[in-house]
Amino acid sequence: MAKIISSFFISVDGVVESPDQWHFPYWDDEMGAFVQAGMSTAAGFLMGRRLYDEWSSYWTTTGKDQEPAEAFNNARKWVVSSSLERADWVNTTLINGDVAAGLRELKEQTDGDIQMSGSATTVRWLLANGLLDELNLLVHPIVVGRGQRLFEDTPTHPLKLVRSETYKSGVVNLGYVPDAG
Repeated sequence: MAKIISSFFISVDGVVESPDQWHFPYWDDEMGAFVQAGMSTAAGFLMGRRLYDEWSSYWTTTGKDQEPAEAFNNARKWVVSSSLERADWVNTTLINGDVAAGLRELKEQTDGDIQMSGSATTVRWLLANGLLDELNLLVHPIVVGRGQRLFEDTPTHPLKLVRSETYKSGVVNLGYVPDAG
């Protein structure tokens, strides 16, 4: 049975929006190894509609980053959306209708981890519906000041810390699982 694992680049003030504008000065081999380890156990990638739109337009047209582009284009992908009518990116399955039931079935039928990177709205929904198995936060030592935060107007969800590691860059890698009490 698969686990849904979400990972975010996040600022000290909780911003997850546009990490391309503040994240790269902190990228190092330690963070790269963590990201690569997650990709190596991935059965595929789960995303919301906005991330799907961004990634499908970028990874299918980029002339640079050939190895990552090939990996993302060939990987299995699932997109959660009530507004998309179809998902044309190769190896992509649209999950709509009874999303919770569809994701439970996906977890039951999949070997390996279902990875997420981004999709804050989808992650909040997964957490609220008991479908998120692990949350990884790569907390960057920067205050961004504005942008979408991971948790905005969110009910209380107890989490249990299962891993913490500090990188030389000052990024703290925190791993959480839902804490049923």
